[in-house]
Amino acid sequence: MKADTSLVDPFDLNLARRNTLGDALTRAAERAPDNIAVVDGDRRISYTTLEHEAEAIARGIIAIEGGAAQAEPIALIMPNCYEFMPAYFGIAKSGRIVMPINYGFAPADIAWMLGDANARTAIVDEGLLPVLQAALAAGATLDHVIIHRRSDAEIEIPGARVHRLSDLAATAVGEELRLIIHSEDIAQCLYTSGTTAMPKGALTTHSAVVTGALSNTILIGETWRRTPGKVLIVLPLFHVTALNALANPIILASGTAILHNGFNPAAVLDTIERERVTLFTGLPMMWAAMSAEFKAKPRDLSSIETALYAMAQMPERVLESLDEMMPNARKVMGSGQTEVVPATTVQLPEHRFTKNPAWGLPATTVRTAIMGENGELLPRGEIGEIVYRGSHVTAGYWNRPDANEEAFKYGWFHSGDIGYMDDEGVLWFSDRAKDVIKSGGENVSSMKVERIMSGAPRVKECSVIGTPHEHWGEAVTVVVVTEHLPGLEEIGAEEHQRLRSEFEVEILEYARGSLGKFEVPKRVEFVVELPKTSTGKVRKNVLREMI
Repeated sequence: MKADTSLVDPFDLNLARRNTLGDALTRAAERAPDNIAVVDGDRRISYTTLEHEAEAIARGIIAIEGGAAQAEPIALIMPNCYEFMPAYFGIAKSGRIVMPINYGFAPADIAWMLGDANARTAIVDEGLLPVLQAALAAGATLDHVIIHRRSDAEIEIPGARVHRLSDLAATAVGEELRLIIHSEDIAQCLYTSGTTAMPKGALTTHSAVVTGALSNTILIGETWRRTPGKVLIVLPLFHVTALNALANPIILASGTAILHNGFNPAAVLDTIERERVTLFTGLPMMWAAMSAEFKAKPRDLSSIETALYAMAQMPERVLESLDEMMPNARKVMGSGQTEVVPATTVQLPEHRFTKNPAWGLPATTVRTAIMGENGELLPRGEIGEIVYRGSHVTAGYWNRPDANEEAFKYGWFHSGDIGYMDDEGVLWFSDRAKDVIKSGGENVSSMKVERIMSGAPRVKECSVIGTPHEHWGEAVTVVVVTEHLPGLEEIGAEEHQRLRSEFEVEILEYARGSLGKFEVPKRVEFVVELPKTSTGKVRKNVLREMI
């Protein structure tokens, strides 16, 4: 059966039925117009203001002569600040594609991404103009640059017309935009972090972004039926976790997003206490730093209902410190990836002490399975590739038909992660496929070894990689960061080598008591710090080159 809608105006039909990101903000603003949507320093911005400015920016974008057309990308080079939000939603409301840029990338990489996406327009914060100018010097070209101005200085961008974001935000908002945007149109393009190769642009539809956000509101217990929560966001908004798993869920629930540009443990604890924050998400290293700060100066963190951690397993000693800091909060690990709007799995609080290393149960909006090498779905308990089906799986990679062919093989999205499901349906992550170490005929999970070795005495942080070995093929190598090994210049080469050898023996003794024989590291290396992406992931490709 099919309804005959031939007498209906196409715009009217589209508007009545579509599920878009811009409309989701409108619904949130209508439900709670006076609620505070965003806190940025001393600024407190209501939903009425956020919705109005997003609508204005959408009209301003459309009015730019020779600007980005509908379904074309607009790059967004912005720190964590209020202006990111109306710019993001304004681009979505205009039917253009939001392309947040990780400004921690090298200029050549940013230039490559802008060129790969055919982006002709960028919205940039004045403080990040050097990033954009370096990308232009590296070969990028833009027709229009919209600047969030922080000064009155004259700014010129060679080859591009310059606009003020404040002028776009002041565009008159009259009648509803007569613009057809389909639920399955692309809303955003997020380039993956590129820890092993050039980044890929993961395309996500409006419906996928909205569904993923609403799925997260369920997971974290946010609903407009009660007083909405307050989420403190320190992770960068250009990243999928901060944007799609934190900011969008709380905004669509008419709650409050409190923005910090960068991580400072004292400032985070002060803000949680002052603003009565209900949810905070941090990397394990952030939680460890907050724990140390809390011990030095305790705060009232009783408002926290959910303490989320992501990107990596949390050492038990850090989890125990969270129990002390916020005893009433749920401590939850969420997992996911850019290509499948996270979170795809969430660890239940009751599994904290029984299945702490596990990723948790799949979200209700994503079907998760384990697949063998020939496309067969494996029974519980068997190890294979983690694959997904669901409404917030990526629409595919931009300009990468080869990657899409592999990613959607056998009718599932292939994550590149290895794991298994136990009898309860809990997902256990073993490793990234590319990070499994093949040593002496055995497959060694670098993640498992990292989890164990992070608990070794005097180890502040560690990463595990495979390095070439004549006998074993690959040697399990643990790379350690410690504060207990002074530098050569402080103690001299001989004393440094002696302490290093003693520490190495201590680490290996700990490993032998906690790991299988084939998993015990055959090599220990020490570094001052691990190379990481802007969101805390260890760049193992860089690490392998260092060792």
